[in-house]
Amino acid sequence: MSTPVISAHYLRKSYGRGSGVFEALKGVSLDIDPGESVAIIGKSGSGKSTLMHLLALMDEPTTGTIELEGQNTAKLAGRILNRVRNKTFGFVFQQFFLTSNQSVLENVVLPLKIAGVPARERRRRGMAALEQMQLADKAKNKAVNLSGGQKQRAVIARALVNDPRIIFADEPTGNLDSATGAVVEDLLFSLNHEQGITLVIVTHDADLAAKCDRRIHIKDGLIVDEEVAA
Repeated sequence: MSTPVISAHYLRKSYGRGSGVFEALKGVSLDIDPGESVAIIGKSGSGKSTLMHLLALMDEPTTGTIELEGQNTAKLAGRILNRVRNKTFGFVFQQFFLTSNQSVLENVVLPLKIAGVPARERRRRGMAALEQMQLADKAKNKAVNLSGGQKQRAVIARALVNDPRIIFADEPTGNLDSATGAVVEDLLFSLNHEQGITLVIVTHDADLAAKCDRRIHIKDGLIVDEEVAA
């Protein structure tokens, strides 16, 4: 068997202190295999977004450990942590987080700029990612002038530009109409099926979750059910 790309062990996450403490996660363990598509499902406040933030190394658990390709991530900090996160993960959020007055290309190459990639190489890889999302003709447009579907495709291009092994998508179709959402879903799953990128989707959309290899249901900070696609 292959080593899980992500392995989480007894994750707990608490906020606040004393009588005001809130336990967002209460001991969650799961493995995610390379190339798998996984949906993390739950109502608002269930802990699903907290879990994604921990798995993506955007936050630290109160207790518990996370292994990335067999390596304990607790020892990662500062610049090394940023480099690992930048090289390994791509992010697609419900809120687009595009800088409105910058060009589409400038938005897409931001992870490369952070990584210190030279300008010419940034442009080459940024244009390749936009080409993949059929947005190359919008490269010079300001992000503010894109439609919602185009913005989400630009966000996916930005997620792809560093050649990530894992894409985390938090309600990726939440701000889109159903037809545009279906296009974005198809793009994400084609990356999973054709390029082998591991896909972790946080959603309350049952139809979107049903397309994943596995569905993990979270309630009150605990995994309460797990379904594998037939």
